[in-house]
Amino acid sequence: MNTPRSRKEKNQNQNKTAAIIFILAFVFCSIFIVAKTNTQVPAAGKTAMAFLSPFQKGFSSLGVGVSDLKDSVEEVQNMQVELENLREEVKNLRSQNLNASEAISENQRLRALLGYKQNATQFDLVAASIIGRESATWSSVVLINRGILDGVADNMAVVTELGLVGHVLEAGLNTSKVQLILDPRSSVGTLIQRPESRVAGIVEGDINNPHAPKMLNIPKDADVKEGDMIVTSGFGGVYPKGIVIGKIKEIHNDEGGLLKHGIVATTVNFEKLEDVAIIVNSREAPPEPLPPIIQSENTDPNSEDAAKQLEYSKQVQKEVHDRVKQAQEKQLEQARQSVGGTAN
Repeated sequence: MNTPRSRKEKNQNQNKTAAIIFILAFVFCSIFIVAKTNTQVPAAGKTAMAFLSPFQKGFSSLGVGVSDLKDSVEEVQNMQVELENLREEVKNLRSQNLNASEAISENQRLRALLGYKQNATQFDLVAASIIGRESATWSSVVLINRGILDGVADNMAVVTELGLVGHVLEAGLNTSKVQLILDPRSSVGTLIQRPESRVAGIVEGDINNPHAPKMLNIPKDADVKEGDMIVTSGFGGVYPKGIVIGKIKEIHNDEGGLLKHGIVATTVNFEKLEDVAIIVNSREAPPEPLPPIIQSENTDPNSEDAAKQLEYSKQVQKEVHDRVKQAQEKQLEQARQSVGGTAN
């Protein structure tokens, strides 16, 4: 309950507050008038201004401080906006850089395949990209983005410019499964490329070493050395002859003692395999031209050496002629069968 004394003290406090507000209002008005006008101030006003001068300076400093604080806040806000813009720009530049690097890498791979296609005139190739791998056979079966609609069929050989990849295991309409030569279920007829050797064997995937197949069924005394290059033999009808597979890395004797096998380092890096080519058609490579016969001016054409050289040249020419004739007859027979199939 308020006593008369407490009410009196309350009224006094209110009066003091009102007086302070009045004085402050008067100070602001006086400062404003002096700042904005050049009129003469009466003596009483001068006395008041002298009294209020410290307050004016304080309020002026306070106004400058508030203005500086406002500018600082705006500057910080602008810097934050600029920082966000720079972060977004850096993000875009990184994305562009990654896309450019990927495009350059893809361009290099496709150029290599194109060069192989231009050089391997005995093959009709369809380029494809690997779009997946079977989870159960991650290292031995892949999925490519070409199928029956692109001319791909089962058992077609798959290669890169570096060598043999595998064969089409199952062709779909737009995609196909490719079994790699690393698959233990795969089997490729091969030859040692070295002319002095020409040893035949079979390359199969090794279940204990999924990254390096083996060349099997090599006779123990066969002329096979570490570093020998291996190519397809053409036996079996799936893989054309002469496609590079890899080289002999190691040679080991089998348990029976009659045979040995070689560990093969493939020329294709299957861990980085992205683009391949399918051999949709293959034909015999054209024979190499014969070197010209060089005769010395002092050579007697009736000599025994000249007669042997001439006989050898005739024999080689006959062999080449027979090969060309066989190839032509084979192509003609294929054309006849194609025409007959169309007629039916």
